[in-house]
Parts: sequence; C-alpha cells; structure tokens
Amino acid sequence: MPREERSARHRVLIIDDEESTRLLLARYLSKDLKIEAQLAGTCEQALRLAGDHAYDAILLDLLMPGIGGFELLQEIRRTPLNAATPVVIISVVSERETIERCMAAGANAYHVKPLRRAEIVATVKSLAESHGRHPHLQR
Repeated sequence: MPREERSARHRVLIIDDEESTRLLLARYLSKDLKIEAQLAGTCEQALRLAGDHAYDAILLDLLMPGIGGFELLQEIRRTPLNAATPVVIISVVSERETIERCMAAGANAYHVKPLRRAEIVATVKSLAESHGRHPHLQR
C-alpha cells in the first residue's frame, strides 16, 4: 500500500548503479532546482520506491544489473503512483534504435553520458512542470 501519494517537497527518483552518478545528479537537482532526490542503486530498490512514493520526475540509467533499465521503465509505467511521471533515460548507449525503443516504451527524454548539468536540470524542470504536480519549481 502506498505510504503517500504526494509530498510537500519536490522529489525526483534517481536510478543508477553507479553511486558517483547518483550523487552527482542529486547534487545538481538539489542545488539548482531545490528539490529532494531519492536514490536507488538497484532495480529492486527503484521498484520499491516507485511503488511507495509519487515523484515529479524519474532519472533512469538504461544499463542496470538485474532486470535492466528498459524493463524497469516498463515496470514503472505499471505502478499506479508513477505511471504518468516523466522518465528521463540516462545512458552511455547512443544508438538511434535504442533511443527510439525507450521513447516508444514511455520515456520522456533521453540523455547520453557524460551528462551535461544544464541540460539535465532544464529537462527535469520542464518535464516536472509539464507533469503538473509542482509548477513552481525554483531555478
């Protein structure tokens, strides 16, 4: 059962098996957008968090151990709290077919690593605002 549907704080979920990437993205979003980042290093953690909390956006590494990022994207789209939450894929994979497959499966944006701070911040801000949960994200 979901613990909460909404929070007073703006929140994103960052899913990446590399701790340094999770921490870097959390720092960018916390500092630039004044939003809280929750971190998941495994697909299992991510599914648990996505089932318990509503997010303003989700950043998802495509190359994850276990079920993998593509399958995780499909699972997130099936969670009631986050079925419509914007998902940004972050990956070293830059092939057009992979990008198109992710977009067709429900991703809202795709960024290739190495990540550029301004682009990630702008994407998250835009998608979270269009999602409508928190239209007043700070910049």
